[in-house]
Amino acid sequence: MFRTYVNASMLLVLATVLALIIANSTLSESYFSFWHQTVSLSIGAFNLFSHGGHSMTLMDLINDFFMAIFFLSVGLEIKREILVGELASPRNALLPLIGACGGMLVPVAVFWLVCPDDPTMLRGLAVPMATDIAFSLGVLSVFGKRVPLSLKVFLATLAVADDLGGIIVIATCYSDHLDMMYLFYAVIVTALLIWGSLRRIRTKLFYVSLGTVLWYLVLNSGIHATIAGVVLAFCIPASMKSKVPYFIERIRDCLADFPSETINGKNFHVSMLTHEQIDTLKQIESASDRIISPLQDMEDNLHTPVSYFIIPLFAFANAGISFEGMGIESLFSGVGLAVLLGLLVGKFLGVFLFSAIAIGTKCVQLPSGATWKAFASVCMLSGIGFTVALFIADLAYDSSVAQQAAFLADAKLGILIGSLLSALVSVLLLHLTLPKQETAPAV
Repeated sequence: MFRTYVNASMLLVLATVLALIIANSTLSESYFSFWHQTVSLSIGAFNLFSHGGHSMTLMDLINDFFMAIFFLSVGLEIKREILVGELASPRNALLPLIGACGGMLVPVAVFWLVCPDDPTMLRGLAVPMATDIAFSLGVLSVFGKRVPLSLKVFLATLAVADDLGGIIVIATCYSDHLDMMYLFYAVIVTALLIWGSLRRIRTKLFYVSLGTVLWYLVLNSGIHATIAGVVLAFCIPASMKSKVPYFIERIRDCLADFPSETINGKNFHVSMLTHEQIDTLKQIESASDRIISPLQDMEDNLHTPVSYFIIPLFAFANAGISFEGMGIESLFSGVGLAVLLGLLVGKFLGVFLFSAIAIGTKCVQLPSGATWKAFASVCMLSGIGFTVALFIADLAYDSSVAQQAAFLADAKLGILIGSLLSALVSVLLLHLTLPKQETAPAV
């Protein structure tokens, strides 16, 4: 899992750097105009990719449709963690949940204190709340087994809780005027999804089809479309068939019937499969599908496209900032400074202080195998708030309005610099505080 986060974070870095280079090159005009091309998926007069009667742009498609798939993946992960993961155990979940609360509240307070008392600027209060799970775990994974497993689990659970907080903020703070008709239909579709889950309907086509309808209805209802992905995730059943032992035994029987080949060293001959062997393999595949729950199956299927396509594409489309006419003073005043300090200072102070108070009052314990210095170093990683921070910034400021477009550029610059500094400081601290030799994984 952690190797995947390393690869995903490397792709994110590459996409971000490429976007910044192109946005400040002779291709700048083409880069920015490209994302404003309209897209459609039409059947007659109906266009699925439309909002308020207008076709979506490529940027809208990425931020409203592809990011809904991203939040579907996040929702599936959160549901799994609640059912069988770290969030299922109050004892294990309490410390990262407390840390996440601090990591959301203190950055908001820092933003509010630093940013001028301007209602438009203050729309970005929630920007420094998020922790990017791919980037943060990618950085932590560089240190291998020098990092106790308990600290990796703490950071992963903290990031998941942060995502949950971000979802709540998006749903409550960044929604337009509601269209009650579309909202009513969305409630009906949600009720159908819940009915299907209760009836243990396992066909993925059922959920994908209704989920697409739900996305369109939510998109046009005034609630941000990504919330449809989260609602769908929590409606997908996590239970397995009652006949699991039967299917496991069936797989064993099929494997026993499959002829074994004697392999000598590295030299062996692979012949074409017979029809009987192909049929046996298909029986194994069918039985395996019945053992895996729809939730885990969909989460696994989404992991690769989300990590290696959707998030890098989002970064490439949204991280491009033109530095033309932008002075360094953007980082020393206004939105840029508020976001930078919210990530670099607010996230660390919030996560560490809230966690330290909880540990000091004996409500929870310090992660096993970790020292206070190593724990503080990992808390510093929470300041890497890239993907969701960029997403919330795009919701907070309307790029079509000149003044808000300037605030959006400042916010993005603050996110980039704040995340980069948080990563560099945490890497230095981890190098100094972690044991030089690899430690055995702590449970």
